[in-house]
Order: sequence, then structure tokens, then C-alpha cells
Amino acid sequence: MGNSLKAILAFVPSNKCQKYLLEDLEEMPVDKMVDLSGRQMRWLPVHICSFRELVKLYLSDNNLNNLPPELEQLQNLQILALDFNNFKALPLVVCTLKQLCILYLGNNKLCSLPLELRLLQNLKTLWIESNCLQYLPEVVCELSLLKTLHAGSNALRTLPAQLRCLRELRTIWLSGNLLAEFPPVLLDMPFLEVIDVDRNSIRFFPSLAHLPGLKLVIYDHNPCRNAPKVAKGVRRVGRWSEETPEPRKRSGAVIAIPLDERPLLPPAAKSEPE
Repeated sequence: MGNSLKAILAFVPSNKCQKYLLEDLEEMPVDKMVDLSGRQMRWLPVHICSFRELVKLYLSDNNLNNLPPELEQLQNLQILALDFNNFKALPLVVCTLKQLCILYLGNNKLCSLPLELRLLQNLKTLWIESNCLQYLPEVVCELSLLKTLHAGSNALRTLPAQLRCLRELRTIWLSGNLLAEFPPVLLDMPFLEVIDVDRNSIRFFPSLAHLPGLKLVIYDHNPCRNAPKVAKGVRRVGRWSEETPEPRKRSGAVIAIPLDERPLLPPAAKSEPE
């Protein structure tokens, strides 16, 4: 079906049109997964909520700005993708899905997150990149099992001190924000393995050599005058990443230091819960 026809039918609330959009998805899929990405939907058909054994629900790239209360019936849901939609607020019904492990909220219009998010105590991966966040909601710091946080491309200027409570956090992506200094709280998180502060406004980097779990730090595209010091074996991506903090001079000339190849950015493909 062409996208133009889908866009027209998305405005028509009749059951016949909605079934056409869903391509007659009427029974619970054998693999317990429903992928309705890119269907131009403006609302989630309620009958999807009757698939009570559903484990994965992908609603990416639609025109959703709300969800039906019946979504609460999906108590076995582990992965929910709501990225690339029109959400200005996270529907509270999402916070009733207590088995969620992975939640994709990127590329919406979120300015905050509800306190009820703390109910998702099984959440391990949270994507909130490309929203309108001017601060990292402190409720994120109450997700005790969180291992991966994608918060890039927002308007963050700092991080809350409570973030250090996330002792399971291993990866934090903060690229494309408004950080003027390296977030001090990250210096108190020895279990972090990946720190990405690419494309910010950081002018000076403190030493990260005391972080025993660190494997990769990405600090490129900052107006920094030094490279962060790291322990042996830790990979750095940024200016002077393969050199000492200052470029060395040899024979009166500054040696040009080529940037290493870019590491893998947050994967576009949806990952599985661990």
C-alpha cells in the first residue's frame, strides 16, 4: 500500500479502514511480536491490546500522540517502541507495563517524563534522544536496573547528582547537547564502560583514568584544549586521541593527527532484552 493512501486512511476511524491499515492483523502472532511501524497511524487500534501475551510492540514512525488505556492489558510486554511519533507527554499507561525492559521514546516532543516512570523497575534500556529535554528528569535516576541511557540531541546543560545511584549503568550517550563542562557526576560512576559527550561545548576534560570499567570515551567536536586522560587500554575518539593531551612537534612542524574511525553509534536496529 502506498504511503499516500495510508496517510488518507489514517484519518478515517472506521473499522474497515483501520483493518486495511493493519493488513488484517486480527490474531495473536506466533512470535508474540507486532510491528506497526510506518503505518501513518494516528491512534493505536484497541484490538491490539487484546493480544495479552504480546512481548514486543513496535509503533515507530507514525503520527501517534496518545495511547488507549487498554494498553495496560499487555502485562507481558518487554519491548515498546514509540520513537518517531508526536508525543508531547509520555502516556501514563506506558508506566503500567511493569515488565518493560526496553523503551524507545526518541524523536518525539517530550519536555519531561512523568514520575510514574519509576514504576518500570525492570527497565534496562531507555532511549530519549532527539526530544526537547532541557534537563535529565530525576525520575530516570530511580530506574535501578538501567544499563543503557541514550539522551543525545536534547538541550541538556548538566546531569543530576542522583545519577550516581544507577550502579548498573554501563553506557551513556550524551552527544549533541549543551554541556559546557564534563558532567561531574560521571566521575563518581566507576562502572561506566562507554561515555559519549560528542558535539557539546566542553572546553576542558578532567582525568578519567580512575574509572576502572571504562572502555570507550567519545569526546569529538568539543572546543576542548586537552584530551581526557584514561587508563591503559581505554579507547578515545576525539582530538589527539592517539597522542598525549597536546599534539607533539617534530622538526619544527606540528604532526597532523588523523581522527580514528568513528565507533559504532547507538544501533538503529532494535535490540533485544538481556
